[in-house]
Formats: sequence, C-alpha cells, structure tokens
Amino acid sequence: MKTPRQIKTPLTDEVITSLNAGDMVLLSGQIYTARDVAHRRLYEALDKGDALPIDLKTAVIFYAAPTPTPPGRIIGSVGPTTSYRMDAFTPRLIESGLRGMIGKGDRSQEVKAAIKKYKAVYFGAIGGIAALTSQCIRKVELVAYEELGPEAIRKITIVDMPLIVVNDVRGNDIYYTARNRWRVKC
Repeated sequence: MKTPRQIKTPLTDEVITSLNAGDMVLLSGQIYTARDVAHRRLYEALDKGDALPIDLKTAVIFYAAPTPTPPGRIIGSVGPTTSYRMDAFTPRLIESGLRGMIGKGDRSQEVKAAIKKYKAVYFGAIGGIAALTSQCIRKVELVAYEELGPEAIRKITIVDMPLIVVNDVRGNDIYYTARNRWRVKC
C-alpha cells in the first residue's frame, strides 16, 4: 500500500493538479464545515452579489456538522455527510473559487464537470469514524450562521486528516473506476 501524501491548505493549483483519483492524503491546515442550509445561503449571497463569510478562493469545505462538544474537548464527533445534498449549489461555489470539498459518496455530473473546468478536488472522508476524525482537529472557530447550530459554518484547524481523492481535475472518479474494476471480476 502506498504511503499517504501529506498536503496542506490553502490548496494551490500545483497541488490540486498533482492529485489523482485514488490518492490517499493526510490533509492539514484550515478548512470549513458547512452543510445543506449553509450552502444554500452561500449560493444565494453569490446571486445577490453579497459578501461571503468565507473566502472561497482558499477554502476547502468539509460537509459535516459536529455533535455537541463534550467537557474537556474542543469539538464533538464530526464525520462526513452525504455530498450529493450539496450538489445543487456546488458548481456555482466552485466557479466562484472553491478549491476543495470533503464528504462521502458520489457527485453529480455537473459537480464533476465544474471540478475539471475550474481545477478543484473532491476528497472522500471515512464515514463511521467521526469520533476518530475529531481527533485530527486542533482548533474550532464559529464563522457564520450561528443560528444553524451544529450546521453553522466553522473554521477548523486540522492535522493529518486521512482522505482519499475521489474526483480529480482530469475528470477521474475513484468510485466509477472501482465499480468497473469489480464488475469485470464478478
């Protein structure tokens, strides 16, 4: 098995174009949590020409909402949610500069086309290990939409979050590749 590659945010064009679907990475730096309603609000703000609460040109968004924070911890469990729920908003966010996304599951053809056209990347996080994922988090800061509770946008500082590149800038898709590989064997 290949050793995971260590990468940091903000993601540069050079890093993004060097990633291939199937690459394992350990991501460190600052990312944001945001889910459905926060995505809709970002999308609507773009439509109105309003300022966004985050700079999309340096952003990686983790599709997650942490559980309540236990005493003595900086965050509760935090795992990926199903990414397709953000797909209606994602192409516009990518066009506006979004660099990376972290979630679970397939993306729509429109999202994959935007990833390719605007040079972004979609990472898959491991579902079901939210308590372990939270151990990669070193700092949490509420950024926007506090009224959304756990689904508010938070800036989190992570160290070595294990991820896999699902969709790369060349249009490759690890889910598609893996399904086809197994179809041939079965």
